[in-house]
Amino acid sequence: MRLSVHHLLFIVLSFENMLWKNQPTLEALNMMSQNTAVSHLGIEIIEFGDDYIKGRMPVDARTVQPFRLLHGGVSCVLAESLGSIASTLCIDLNKKRAVGVEINANHLRSASEGSFVIGTVRPIKVGRTMHIWSIDIHDENQRHICTSRLTIAVIDA
Repeated sequence: MRLSVHHLLFIVLSFENMLWKNQPTLEALNMMSQNTAVSHLGIEIIEFGDDYIKGRMPVDARTVQPFRLLHGGVSCVLAESLGSIASTLCIDLNKKRAVGVEINANHLRSASEGSFVIGTVRPIKVGRTMHIWSIDIHDENQRHICTSRLTIAVIDA
């Protein structure tokens, strides 16, 4: 198969515009969180695309408050975890680290024990020293549970 200059230029431009500098696999994304709060809470990465990552978390004894509803603080853990993973994919890990500096969350409705919630992280800004992420959390019926914004500082390793 012979590619034209137009096709080659498209391929180069597409690669240069890709968000992820480190190309992930689902297995690698889940392995990097072993023996952390992420794995303790049962969070798993289930999907990623060119500009998003999705993670799933159970609403169970590890993640509920006393009324057996999803704890709002745990929604923040899911949101910050997804944003931190996303930032990690955007930097040279030999030279830089991604650290959370601010998170906010609006809790829109509850999620009941025995279900799952799914968070999706997308970029607002991915700069040299700062990343800002938007994270939306939905239940299994696509009802909006929480919306969050996370600011990450990119620091020297």
